[in-house]
Amino acid sequence: MPDVDDFQSITGKGVVAQIKGRRILVGRPDFLKESGVDLGQLDDRRAALEDQGRTVILVSREQQLLGLIALGDEVREDAKPGIAAMKRVGLVPILMTGDNERAAKRVAVQLGIEEYHGAVLPGEKAARIRELQRKGRVAMVGDGINDAPALMQADVGIAMGSGTDIAIESADIIIVNSRLESVMVARAISRFSYRKMKQNVVLAFLFNGIGIPAAASGLVYPVWAMVAMAVSVSTIFVNSLWGRPDLFFNAILSVGKRTPVQRHHEHDLPAAV
Repeated sequence: MPDVDDFQSITGKGVVAQIKGRRILVGRPDFLKESGVDLGQLDDRRAALEDQGRTVILVSREQQLLGLIALGDEVREDAKPGIAAMKRVGLVPILMTGDNERAAKRVAVQLGIEEYHGAVLPGEKAARIRELQRKGRVAMVGDGINDAPALMQADVGIAMGSGTDIAIESADIIIVNSRLESVMVARAISRFSYRKMKQNVVLAFLFNGIGIPAAASGLVYPVWAMVAMAVSVSTIFVNSLWGRPDLFFNAILSVGKRTPVQRHHEHDLPAAV
């Protein structure tokens, strides 16, 4: 490969480079067309590939069209069950992608997604999230640099662990194993935790709201107020673990053990978290 003298990335459109004094463009068809490149000789081939659900990238040198590269994503095995699980609990999945409309439709049909949007630029994703927020709360799942603005705009931003650093930093939740089904696991954990938090707040106010005034007014001995406080803490502790005692026992058994990250640093091997 020849050395690149200059390089510029146009977000969501393509790249410009200088190689041996010649201007090279690689990117979306409309990007090259805006730069004055005649796309006519490959229009039929491009249309045929896009009809197959491929994303077509064109290459030109000094206004001369050199050829095209067709890209296609294979749907992950866990994607369809993950989408089905979302629909079962009443969530409405929506696909937004920078790929062309035909590619978006192909993936949406395979996954059973009714609403999809193709050829969406990075800035447009955040704008579409704002539109959806007028109808209700929105969670955004993404992993790329272009997803960062939308992840920050959404009520809940969810990034895949295999994604870019900026996407991870922009998200509220990080799915370490990068499986779409884990989004529903995260939702279940969040709902369980929030429900327990509300129950514990009610229990704490119930014990303290009755016990403290009773002790201060002399209706009960202070020692019984202390007992009530201990019972309150114990009740909250038991309620927090109700239905999930494994959380407590796993935490106890993990004391003194090395974490996957520690083992990674010790052996300089990829950590499986």
